[in-house]
Amino acid sequence: MSKKRNNPQATIEPFIADRWSPRAFAADRPVEGDKLIACFEAARWAPSCFGDEPWRFIVCDRVRDPATWQQLLDCLTPRNREWACNAPVLMMVCAATLFRNGKPNRWGQYDTGQAAVSLCLQAGVLGLATHQMGGFDGDAVRKAFSIPDEFTPMAALALGYQADPDILDEGFRETETAERRRQPMEEAFFFGRWAGSD
Repeated sequence: MSKKRNNPQATIEPFIADRWSPRAFAADRPVEGDKLIACFEAARWAPSCFGDEPWRFIVCDRVRDPATWQQLLDCLTPRNREWACNAPVLMMVCAATLFRNGKPNRWGQYDTGQAAVSLCLQAGVLGLATHQMGGFDGDAVRKAFSIPDEFTPMAALALGYQADPDILDEGFRETETAERRRQPMEEAFFFGRWAGSD
């Protein structure tokens, strides 16, 4: 049920080109343990400044621990809860603000993003779908999961098997079935200097 890509400018690997963020998840299909571990392993091997690995993933699996899964679901914004309630796995992705030696790490969020996308790409290869969300209550997340002050909750992440868009309300369904587009390459990639700086 992958979306049509309608403005490719180059040929890239399908597992990259086909990655997208659906909201329709199959509530009745749990994620197998070996697939979940493979996603973690992909994130574990992401690059990071000084090899510090500043990411932390709080994993809430509805089958293994429905109480913590519900806790994380409750921390999402109401609109995100409408569809994320079907995802069998919810995660909170956190980034360290300090290196392990205690010095400030201004690359921690960047590196954590790399770990998250590695997880998402591996999930796609395994036939799973992911959707990352900024819509959550950070204070509630900190309290519910005892997140230390030196870590920043960056994104919630839904993981599971994709379902038919018909399970979504009309607004979400329209987004789910729309063609995918990206801005033209020349608007984001500049040779030599920032475009228009001459």
